[in-house]
Parts: sequence; C-alpha cells; structure tokens
Amino acid sequence: MPGRILIVEDEREMRVLVEKGLQRRGFQPVAVAAADEALQRLSAEDFDTVLTDLRMPGMDGLALCERIVLNRPDIPVVVVTAFGSLETAVAAIRAGAYDFITKPIDLDALVLVLERAVQHRALRAEVRRLRQALDERQDDGALVGESPALKQAYALIDRVADVDATVLITGESGTGKEVAARALHARGRRKEGPFVAINCAAMPEQLLESELFGHAKGAFTDAKAARAGLFVKANGGTLFLDEVGELPLTLQPKLLRALQERVVRPVGGDTETPFDARIVAATNRDLELAVEEGRFREDLYYRLNVIGIELPPLRARGNDVLLLSQRFIEQFASRTGKRVDGLSPAAAQRLLAYGWPGNVRELQNCIERAVALTSFEQLTVDDLPERVRNYSTPRVVPENTDASELVTLEELERRYIHRVLEAVGGSRTLAARILGVDRKTLYRKLERGDGEPRDAKKP
Repeated sequence: MPGRILIVEDEREMRVLVEKGLQRRGFQPVAVAAADEALQRLSAEDFDTVLTDLRMPGMDGLALCERIVLNRPDIPVVVVTAFGSLETAVAAIRAGAYDFITKPIDLDALVLVLERAVQHRALRAEVRRLRQALDERQDDGALVGESPALKQAYALIDRVADVDATVLITGESGTGKEVAARALHARGRRKEGPFVAINCAAMPEQLLESELFGHAKGAFTDAKAARAGLFVKANGGTLFLDEVGELPLTLQPKLLRALQERVVRPVGGDTETPFDARIVAATNRDLELAVEEGRFREDLYYRLNVIGIELPPLRARGNDVLLLSQRFIEQFASRTGKRVDGLSPAAAQRLLAYGWPGNVRELQNCIERAVALTSFEQLTVDDLPERVRNYSTPRVVPENTDASELVTLEELERRYIHRVLEAVGGSRTLAARILGVDRKTLYRKLERGDGEPRDAKKP
C-alpha cells in the first residue's frame, strides 16, 4: 500500500536513485539532504514513513530516529545501514526504529519493508480509532439512567441536536457535560464532522489563544510554521469549549467576535479565516454570578447561552446510581477478567445513601476500585471506599438535648443549606430562591463552608 515517504539521505546520487525508484512503485517520496530539514518537514507535513540513512553530517540517523520517536511516535522509521553491521542495526531498533535495511539497497526488499511500515501505521491508527469509538460508546455513563431529571436533559438534547445555535451545558463537576456534548454532536446533522474539544482551564492564556485561533509563522518564538486553530479544525463539526467559565477575561472579547462574525484571526496574523462549526460550551460555574462580579462578559454569556442545558447531579438521580454502577461493573470486570456481576444489597444501600459530591466520575472511580479489590462475584460493603462505607446524612436539628450533640447557628445554617440543595437536585438558583437569599450570598456561604456540614464524611 503506497504512501508518503520522507527520504533523508545526504548523498545526492543515492537520494535521487531511491526517490525515482519509489515513485515508479507508486509511492509519494519527498527527499531531503539533512536531519534538520527532515524535522522541519515533519513539523509541517504528514508522512506515512521516514527512510533515513544512518551516517550523515550533523545529526545522524540514530539521533533523528530518537527525535521522531519522541515527537511523532505514530510515524515508523526505517534506517538504512551498512551491510553486515549488526551492532548498528540493533542500535537502530533500540532507538525506536520500525525496521532497517542494509546497503547496497535492493529496491524490491525496500518496497516490502516500506509497505509493511505504511500498513503498520494505518493499522495502529485504525485500532486507536476503534478503541476510541468503543470507549465513547461504553463510557457514556451520564447517558445511563431513568430519572426524570436526566430524561428531561436528554429530551432537550434531542430537540436541539439539529439546530446550529450555540449551547451552554451547565452542571457540577463530574456530571457528564462532555458526554452530553458528544451526544449532542452524534445526534445532529454534523455527526460526520469532527468533534474537537478543549479544556479552557488546562493551559496558560497565550497557549490557549494559539490553540483556539491558530497562529501565523513567527508569531512567537516557537512558531516556526503557521498553524490552524481549533475553530478552523472543527469545520463541519462541533467545537466543545469545556470549562469556559475559566476563560481569561482578556480572551473573552476575541471569543465573542469569533462567535458573532464566524471568523477567526490567528495570533500574529493580519487576515481573518471563516469557520463553520457548531459551538458547545460547558461550565460548572455560575456564569450569571460571574457576570455580576465582573469576571465574565455579559454579552459573551448571552452569546454562549442561546440554548441552556443543565445536567442534574448524581444525588438527584435516585436509582440511576445503581444503573450506572452495574454498567461500570460490567466494564471493569471485562477489562480485568474478573467474574464480578453485580452488587450485594448492603453495598447497593450504601451507594444510594452516599451524597456523591464528585458525581458520575466519583462513582466510576469507586466501582473501578471495588472491582479491583473484591474477592467475590458481587461487590460487598467492604469493597467500597471508607468514605462511602461510613457515610451518614447528618440531622439538621439534633434529636436530643445532649450538650455534645448541640451545634452552632453557623453549623445549623450549613446543614440546612445542604439539605435544601439535596431536595432541589443541586440547583443553586432554586435553592437560593427557597432560602430567601440571592445567588451571590448563597455562593459565599457555600465557599465558606464547602457546601457540606462539618461532620459529613468528605471524599
């Protein structure tokens, strides 16, 4: 199966000979004379295989192989070495080379090696694609459930899947916001396009700007080549802006312009590039409060929140905890090869009683640990983490007048806030309305007390 081959050979006659020979066999060879030039081409272009001579002035073939394996491990490297030099062949394999071929080069033998290398890369890419597709289907934990709160959220996803309006997904950390975004993409008319995701809180401002909007060549020290940003890479598909509430205030005007005008200007560039991607954003922050406090632009908030989807916390989903647990048990038992098929009644009771501040992500972690530790075909209470085993919901008001049971007014207030939040499924807006305070006051009280009673078991 022919492919693009980068040939690195300092001798001109040999370089031309190999290049023409591979062209006749249907390959698309690109020949360069030095390792530095090869690295530059690899940073700007994609190749199926690199064919490099071992001995070259400057950086030799072994050093080049090591650099490629470090920076582009998906590209197989074939090293050309002198006939009978077993030591150098072994050194090449240790450096990460896919294979080697000896001089003088037999073109038929070279073609076989390169065909295998190209096929090897294609197979690895296909395995990654299939594994990712399988993981996406199997790890859709937030999609599993029968609770009214979850059904309402996903009914809305179905209604707006084919609409290109910007969607803002809100919910606590671990509720499955990215899963919901992927479901929105998979059910819409753009499902054949790419799904591109970025965590706005995971990188510094300059790098985030470059990732989102791209950069021109020479825009900064390491910008050796122009690069398209994620807005452009998401053309025809969906761009998912996770943790958008953490976006630096200085970048918010640029994002607002991109959403309004549907064009982006790369960092250091002087021209604008149009893009065609649906924008889905997510946050676990209260953006209305952030607007009130001047940490988030009001116009950007309304531009993002054309359609709002709120995901319920796990504690508001009732028996969904058990449905999710069974799904995770099947997944982790299959991966580990253990015979585990369910939960004991006592373990199920503990899972239902626990508050799950980390939501679906915490439950997944809990079940993975339990499956790894269990010695039985059903998970028992002893297999669960201590915080889950020993959790108990504290009473707001002590049932007796024992002085050791009495609490301060501050503690009483904290417990009551926690109880109201549980009753309304974690909706802080609704909780603030019931408590008779504004959201800002409620958030301040939650930050002061972490939203948990002091004697509750923390994860």
